[in-house]
Amino acid sequence: MCLIGGMGCVGFLRDLVCLQADWYRTCDVLGASRPAEVTVLRRRLYALSVRLGRHPCWSGEAVAMSVARSELRRRGRVLERAW
Repeated sequence: MCLIGGMGCVGFLRDLVCLQADWYRTCDVLGASRPAEVTVLRRRLYALSVRLGRHPCWSGEAVAMSVARSELRRRGRVLERAW
């Protein structure tokens, strides 16, 4: 599995960063004026949130977990903007 490094020893699996980027894209579309399928987008956002929260990456030590989650959100936003 590919780790995305940076910020000291914090590394994330590529699928986790892609999930976060997908969460941002879905949220952006949902926030657009009058999206076509609001219910579908809300369900997708919920499903992505569950997958992010239950990802095995978070099953380790709780040390600096808020820093790691903040870094994940930052990297997800960078990836989302690159697409």
